[in-house]
Amino acid sequence: MKVESLSTRVVHLPLDPPIGSALGQIGGFGCVLVTLRTSDGITGENIVFTLNNRRTAVLRQMVEELGELAIGQDAGQIGRFWARAWKDNNFLGHKGVPVMGISAIDGALWDALGKAANMPLWRMLGGAQDRVPAYHSGGLWLSRSTAELVAEAESFAAQGFTAMKMRLGLGAAEDLARVAAVRRAIGPKIRLMADANQGLTENEAIRLGRGLEEYDLTWFEEPLPAWDIEGLARVAAALDTPIASGETEYTRYGFRQMIGLRAADILMPDLQRVGGVSEFMRVGHLAESHDIPVSSHLFPETSLSLLGALSNATFLEYMPWFSRLYRERLEFAEGCALPPERPGWGFTFDVDAIAHLDR
Repeated sequence: MKVESLSTRVVHLPLDPPIGSALGQIGGFGCVLVTLRTSDGITGENIVFTLNNRRTAVLRQMVEELGELAIGQDAGQIGRFWARAWKDNNFLGHKGVPVMGISAIDGALWDALGKAANMPLWRMLGGAQDRVPAYHSGGLWLSRSTAELVAEAESFAAQGFTAMKMRLGLGAAEDLARVAAVRRAIGPKIRLMADANQGLTENEAIRLGRGLEEYDLTWFEEPLPAWDIEGLARVAAALDTPIASGETEYTRYGFRQMIGLRAADILMPDLQRVGGVSEFMRVGHLAESHDIPVSSHLFPETSLSLLGALSNATFLEYMPWFSRLYRERLEFAEGCALPPERPGWGFTFDVDAIAHLDR
């Protein structure tokens, strides 16, 4: 089974209304849809994206140029492709768009391999969990008023979610008041996470973190800029609340540094930034060897397969930004997401919905 072709398609997904976080306003996404076809007639699919449709053309070009390394090669030799692409990117570096390009093709290759074997990826990669706890991350934004936060949190609980995440970034006093309001609304049994989206200094994070401890957060996420791993380690050491981070980290080498510094209690690899399925699994097993849990960042339809393959996976982030692009829908039971039994990812692009978005 050889790779015969690789094509990309760009779709702009607007958000209405836009949402606010400490990273700024998000009004939509530029999605690069990747379709890989093999000599056996099997199709592998994957998605990568940009915020606010900025530099989408750059990402698309990187995917297409790296795709040239896969065409004509054995579609099942994914490790070989990954190594070739890693070496090919050496001059530009091993973070940012070059790694995202590898991720895009790596995921499509794994999807094709799962379909060729007629196996769901979560089973092919190890089959550790047939249900993964999920938290709702598609709301509770900074742009919501406190009253809107409370109503939205109550609606998530009514939908059956037993965990949810809110955002921080309006100043310590207001952040604490908003967390207190949400905690009162959902009660003590619902898991609550809070994400600062890299918006604090080390001292601010420690002060705010100490104030948050009475609200029994499952984790305090990304308090510091992604590049300040040493500072993050000091924050983690100063607080009782677990620190979650890693969504902006690249490959096993970045996570190896995080683990060595004890910079986070929960690691959060992002399928796009970490290096695709291949590298997500390497990071997951590296974390497992240090008894550190992992959670996912975005991409719930595809991340679910990898979490289902890892015994140390703790939570799926349910962020339904891209769900409309797929024919199939995620299934939940008792606050958990159920990995599909369909082959490959178990989720396929809805060409009719995508065509409508192009209009």
